[in-house]
Amino acid sequence: MISDATLPDPISRYHTHAVGTHQCCSAVIQPIIAPVSTVWSVVRRFDTPQAYKNFVKSCHVIIGDGDVGTLREVRVISGLPAARSTERLEILDEERHVLSFSMVGGDHRLSNYRSVMTLHSAPGGSGADRTVVAESYVVDIPPGNTREDTCGFVDTIVKCNLQSLAKIAENLARSRA
Repeated sequence: MISDATLPDPISRYHTHAVGTHQCCSAVIQPIIAPVSTVWSVVRRFDTPQAYKNFVKSCHVIIGDGDVGTLREVRVISGLPAARSTERLEILDEERHVLSFSMVGGDHRLSNYRSVMTLHSAPGGSGADRTVVAESYVVDIPPGNTREDTCGFVDTIVKCNLQSLAKIAENLARSRA
C-alpha cells in the first residue's frame, strides 16, 4: 500500500490509495528527458492513449468531450487476456499535471482498477528539462491469482507504457529544440 505521510504533497495527495483485503496497489516511476509541457501534451489526450500505450489498438470516446466524466472504449492488441475496456476519466488537472482514470467495464479481469498519473519537473543536468512521471494504481486481485501475480502483471504493462511515453516525449522534445 502506498501511504506515507512523509511523501511530498503532490505525491501523497494523489498516490495514497485505500487498499482492500482483496486488492493490490503499486507505483511505477519513470524519468523522462523532456519538459513537463511536452510530456503532458501526450498524456493529457484521454482520447488517444494509443499515442504511447503500445497495447492499445484503438480508442473512441463514447460519452463526453475530454473533460472529467468522459468515457472511452479502448480496444487492445490481440494476445492479451482482454479485447476491450471501458474507461472513465476521473481527474484531469491541467495546472498540476494529474490524470486519473478507472476501468468501468470491458472483458478484462482488472476489476475496480483505478490509475493516477502525475508529472513533476526535475532538475536536469546539462540544461535539459526533465520530468518525473509517477503512476500508481489499485485493483482487485482476480480469483485464482495472488497479489504478487496481479501486481506483477499490471506493473509490467504500466512500465511498458511509461517507457514508450519516455521515448515519444524525448523525441518530441528533440524535434522542438
